[in-house]
Amino acid sequence: MKEQNIPAVIFTGGKSSRMGEDKALLPFGGASSLARWQYDRMKKIFTNVYISTKEAKFDFDAPLILDRHPEYSPLAGIISVLEYLDDAKRVFIISVDTPFIDASVIKKLIQTDTQKSIVVARTEGKVHPLCGVYAKDFLPFAKAAMAQGKHKLVSLIEETDSGYADFPQSRAFMNLNHPHEYEEAKRIISS
Repeated sequence: MKEQNIPAVIFTGGKSSRMGEDKALLPFGGASSLARWQYDRMKKIFTNVYISTKEAKFDFDAPLILDRHPEYSPLAGIISVLEYLDDAKRVFIISVDTPFIDASVIKKLIQTDTQKSIVVARTEGKVHPLCGVYAKDFLPFAKAAMAQGKHKLVSLIEETDSGYADFPQSRAFMNLNHPHEYEEAKRIISS
């Protein structure tokens, strides 16, 4: 039996402009892509795992939640996810480019402030909006914010009924935005 029964969604819809190519499709850790690496890891923890994306672009089978909003914004993806997973009260969200978030981090996030609309990871004051739990009741607020052109998740998190799970800064929160970070992560995973 899987440890977590709320849905997990891996976000892969970003532009990857700093990486220079679609980071979700970069090979990683023996997997054909970073997306596949994250999907396989999340399947060990969660009963239901989905991939949020702008388009079907993967070489493996996984349930996709297509983000049909024209904006390239995590907020647009969250709205699509909460609308698609209509019967889920809470959803765990993780970015494809954080390959070292482990089961202990996820468990703490899911168990922290379970009545809050949002609970996200925080390391030494830095908020990680794409590593957290979003409740269904965030959807109306998210839609209103997007209609007003507000897309900065960190600002929206501060304006809502949010909680934080605090962690020490560690490799678990390494984010692969640039080619040198991707190369470092590949070295870490192969050592």
